Amino acid sequence: MWVADNWKDYRVLDCSRGEKVERWGEYILVRPDPQVIWDTPKKSKAWKKKNAHYHRSSKGGGEWEFFDLPEQWSIHYRDLTFQLKPFNFKHTGLFPEQAVNWDWFSEKIKKANRPIKVLNLFAYTGGATLAAAAAGAQVTHVDASKGMVNWAKENAVSSGLKDAPIRWLVDDCVKFVEREIRRGHHYDAIIMDPPSYGRGPKGEIWKIEECIYDLIKLCTQILVPNPLFFLVNSYTTGLQPAVLKYMITTALSDFPGTVTADEIGLPVHSSGLVLPCGASGRFEGIE
Repeated sequence: MWVADNWKDYRVLDCSRGEKVERWGEYILVRPDPQVIWDTPKKSKAWKKKNAHYHRSSKGGGEWEFFDLPEQWSIHYRDLTFQLKPFNFKHTGLFPEQAVNWDWFSEKIKKANRPIKVLNLFAYTGGATLAAAAAGAQVTHVDASKGMVNWAKENAVSSGLKDAPIRWLVDDCVKFVEREIRRGHHYDAIIMDPPSYGRGPKGEIWKIEECIYDLIKLCTQILVPNPLFFLVNSYTTGLQPAVLKYMITTALSDFPGTVTADEIGLPVHSSGLVLPCGASGRFEGIE
């Protein structure tokens, strides 16, 4: 498993009975987690010191219960600063486990002996975008949500990357790639973090099991002949690491490189175990 264990401002303190208690900077949040199916004693005192608690509803969705939490606050990862706020369906605007991928591709960008153009699809609030830009890449950030793109811009300003070479685009990711093919544009690296289900700006329906392989294949048409990397993230249960590895291997069979895939996770402070948080597939080009 690839573990995001370099955080200073974030930590999973404990987890039990379908929930995890986390420290986000100065604040303690309790949130549901479908991976936590064990019923172990709650070891951390943080459970009783929570600033907010997201309660899952038996009818689907849920709601936040607030005790003492600001509307917005920030945390840091290395030289990056992220603005956080509690919003729909338990999220805060950041997936800390992705830091293990940020570190991986940042090193590849820094060591590349050429300028690197990165395309980040389904780019959300910009964690990967900012990590790539901070490493020296020129980044195209694409997300269908205007609100998410604006949030990512806030994170860029907070991280001192306001003037970094980042293109911010509100667009349907598939249609954007199709237009890039027609324009003849190419990228050295592609990152995609697709949702299990979603809708584009004009109501386009996205179902990951039906669409992900075709999008990966489509993206091969905008890769340079010797790509630096290609990263695919998945939080969908059916897309296990072996599936990601096979998809990437077959889709990028014409490019020189190697493919690996694994679960990604976060260390749990109280137990020393690692909490699984999805999976990633990585193509690494031969430099």
